Amino acid sequence: MSFLFLANAPVVDESVQAELSRLEICGMTLAGLGLLFFLGAAVGLFRFPDFYTRMHAAGKGDTLSSLLILLGFALITFDDFSALGWLLLLKIFGIVLFIMLTSPTSTHALMRAGFEDGIEPVTNNPKRKKKGGAKKK
Repeated sequence: MSFLFLANAPVVDESVQAELSRLEICGMTLAGLGLLFFLGAAVGLFRFPDFYTRMHAAGKGDTLSSLLILLGFALITFDDFSALGWLLLLKIFGIVLFIMLTSPTSTHALMRAGFEDGIEPVTNNPKRKKKGGAKKK
């Protein structure tokens, strides 16, 4: 039965099928860059010495790579200028806006909680006091 279905399928020229549009190429490039930034954030989580630098790597890498991947996905799926394509693009930009607002805010809140718990950053200055700043006269 499936043989009959395949026999009646329209024949598509391979040269037309293999061709990618400029939007798809740009989208794949953005998604690839996003994956590269995810890899950089993962390496930063393992290589950085303390809580604050690890949170910095995670926060920046997460935000930027998510945005690049979503924008790449938006370009790949936006091949026609139909109402459905514009609606999908609007939804993806809504997700991008949500990530841009919430990811840095949550990273800041976690860093603030670590600071209030007394987690000290790693420094090379052995004379630095644990709490407080300059000496009072």
